Amino acid sequence: MYKLSCVLLVDDDQTTNYLNQKLLKKLCITEQVLVALNGQEALDILLTHGQEATPEHPILLFLDVNMPLMNGIEFLEDYRQLPLAQEESIIIVMLTTSMHPQEVQRVQQLRAASLLSKPLTPEKVAHVLEQHIGRNTV
Repeated sequence: MYKLSCVLLVDDDQTTNYLNQKLLKKLCITEQVLVALNGQEALDILLTHGQEATPEHPILLFLDVNMPLMNGIEFLEDYRQLPLAQEESIIIVMLTTSMHPQEVQRVQQLRAASLLSKPLTPEKVAHVLEQHIGRNTV
């Protein structure tokens, strides 16, 4: 079975991160799960692990929209300033509890791969993998 080398979860809610980690491990879709509690921590992880192809280089990023310090929209704005090669190597899926039209429009402008409502489910993970990676691993 094909596994992603690394997935990065970005959410300020530690319970959500815990549940998403358990889900990804249960689905056996990744070798490693990294966790960040806000957008700034996620950027730091990408700058540390994301410059070269390593096992710690996230291929898929599940990003909460609403977080303190740096939210998902602010993360995407800063992320888009990173080198193009790195930008295209990570699939960013936004997660939200609300589908406010302005939020949806801004996420589309910043070219996130998908915007999904919480919670993350096996079906949503399978859809992301099929749509953006081309493999059904669930």
